[in-house]
Amino acid sequence: MSDMEKNSFELTIKPAHGWISFRLGDLWKYRELLYFLAWRDVKVRYKQTALGVAWAVIQPLMTMVVFTVFFGKLAKIPSDGLPYPVFNFCALLPWTLFSRALNDSSNSLVANSNLISKIYFPRLVIPISATLAGLVDFGIAFLIFLGLMAYYGIVPSLAILSLPVFIILAVLTAIAVSLWLSALNVEYRDVRYTIPFLTQIWMFLSPIAYPSSMVPEKWRALYGLNPIAGVIEGFRWALLGTVRPDPTIVGVSVLIVVLLLVGGLAYFRRMERYFADKI
Repeated sequence: MSDMEKNSFELTIKPAHGWISFRLGDLWKYRELLYFLAWRDVKVRYKQTALGVAWAVIQPLMTMVVFTVFFGKLAKIPSDGLPYPVFNFCALLPWTLFSRALNDSSNSLVANSNLISKIYFPRLVIPISATLAGLVDFGIAFLIFLGLMAYYGIVPSLAILSLPVFIILAVLTAIAVSLWLSALNVEYRDVRYTIPFLTQIWMFLSPIAYPSSMVPEKWRALYGLNPIAGVIEGFRWALLGTVRPDPTIVGVSVLIVVLLLVGGLAYFRRMERYFADKI
């Protein structure tokens, strides 16, 4: 037997069997790929743009201005005793991260079809990297928000120590929904065309332009089915010192995020074996 035959081996990669086979350890093994894909998405987003990363500020800032004029000044929507621009911009921080993840990750698998069909790596890396890329924009907008708080003389309380928890919850919410949309878009290519409409409706169903205190108490458990609602209320409490978030809304939102995440992982893993054929 030759030395080449002795040293040669075959590696066979088989699809996972069963619904509960997440293999999340693969994400750690391919953490460098996750980082490079996320950074690539950031660079591609601002390549050959006139304003560059300023777009990360312009979008939430202009939305805040429009909402302040129409909802704060004209409609006189209450803002829990806070200046309406700060009240609204605080909600736009997690919302922008969430909505951008939906738009970017929904078509992420199809956009990386050449990569998927040629080499093996955990397909979960692609929609997750598209979501994590939004953290760069989130960080830039967050710095602007701190300046806005300083302008209005708002000093955060000790509740700010809980902010990392709500940031993680916002990221998990974005990933949970992104897993469903990215996998569905491989099967049904018109899914990505529904995302702009979906995000518009979802925005007004979330406590961005108004406080959740306006929702009647008997409906708050139902309102908590919107997973981003608890995240937004948590951000306002942690950063602006508003009334402690309604435990019903936050509790139901966290439960929905967990269910969406587990279900999304199961569905994504189930459909993963067909991506290379259908993409």
